[in-house]
Amino acid sequence: QVQLMESGGGLVQPGGSLRLSCAASGFAFREYLMTWYRQAPGKERELVARIAAAGGSTNYADSVKGRFTISRDNAKNTVYLQMNSLKPEDTAVYYCHAANSWGQGTQVTVSS
Repeated sequence: QVQLMESGGGLVQPGGSLRLSCAASGFAFREYLMTWYRQAPGKERELVARIAAAGGSTNYADSVKGRFTISRDNAKNTVYLQMNSLKPEDTAVYYCHAANSWGQGTQVTVSS
């Protein structure tokens, strides 16, 4: 059974940083593309960043380029999202996606 468990969300001031983690189990983690999505209130879920199975290729939404960094540790079956220079518009529930499955999400709120 595929399980994805996000953590690391919280309340942060504009300009601050957070690091999200997604611990995965139940599938061959190192063989799968890993993706972070987010969904703000009243908006559709959108892709934030993804990282290839081999870990060498990454893609980002234009809105987060230069501020967010996705990485993975195949030994720990974990994918990370380092978020810097956070803005109020980054406020959303952040979800991990892989192997046709979703995590439960972690709330990120950027507010002064």
